Amino acid sequence: MASPAMNNILAALLAFDTTSRHSNLAMIDWIADFLAARGVASRRFYDPSGGKANLYARLGPSGGGGVMLSGHTDVVPVDGQAW
Repeated sequence: MASPAMNNILAALLAFDTTSRHSNLAMIDWIADFLAARGVASRRFYDPSGGKANLYARLGPSGGGGVMLSGHTDVVPVDGQAW
């Protein structure tokens, strides 16, 4: 069972409208602030329009090896879909 803290994080993330036709910057900023409050530095990589960004963060020691996790912050709209 998820902890109340995890439920709060999930609720905050789900509250952002990151439909692909909109900017994701508010969510990226929230995640960057969340990480920074926990001592994790991050870096934004903006698309050419400046309206969307990816976020890169590194946890743990520098050096060889490690695990990389990748995700996305947008969802595809359902308008015009036959399903």
